[in-house]
Amino acid sequence: MALAYRVSALLLASGLFHVVVFLVDGGPWEGPVSWRKPITFGLSFGLTLATYAWVAGLLRARPAFTRLFTAVSVLEVGLITLQAWRGVPSHFNEATTFDTVVTRLLTVGGITIVVCVVALAVAAFRAEHLTPSMTWAVRVGTATFLLAMASGGLMVAERGGSWKLSHGVAMHGVLLLPLFAWALGFTSWDERRRTRAVRVASGGYLALVAGAVALNAVLR
Repeated sequence: MALAYRVSALLLASGLFHVVVFLVDGGPWEGPVSWRKPITFGLSFGLTLATYAWVAGLLRARPAFTRLFTAVSVLEVGLITLQAWRGVPSHFNEATTFDTVVTRLLTVGGITIVVCVVALAVAAFRAEHLTPSMTWAVRVGTATFLLAMASGGLMVAERGGSWKLSHGVAMHGVLLLPLFAWALGFTSWDERRRTRAVRVASGGYLALVAGAVALNAVLR
């Protein structure tokens, strides 16, 4: 777990470093060749890796999946950053043999991430040692994490597609809901009241995710 947190910090630092690069170098924010990619992927993978390690620790999940998620996070961010510095697209780029290899590796990395998220969700639904409030939080959080992976798959299938909103919204329940349940542990509320609060928060979050999915479907 300690390694995952250290790597998470490095990925976050990489994203912040590229914010400075963008401010100095300029260039477009949107488009297939942009400093946006190393910024957003560095920051998002850094946060997601730390979240994965924390939740996996809560669940007492097999550490092999955390190590695998750590490795694939480095692979994804590293390749995307490399291509940004080369000034070429990182995804769907088969202009040269090297670019094709990068594209294939990113695809393999994406599949590996899905496997790791499935493993986390399975651990969440099998866990019996958590409090009822935390059980609710990790189960809803990992379920929406899986939905985020599905939205990401649709984005890949459509080469960008219009599923960014639902992907982004569904990504964060796996952190926010367990964090909420953990924070409630410092209140004077009993477990029944904490569980009720987590259920309400989970329902609100699921409604938000459903709204994002519906909006994406309308905008397609």
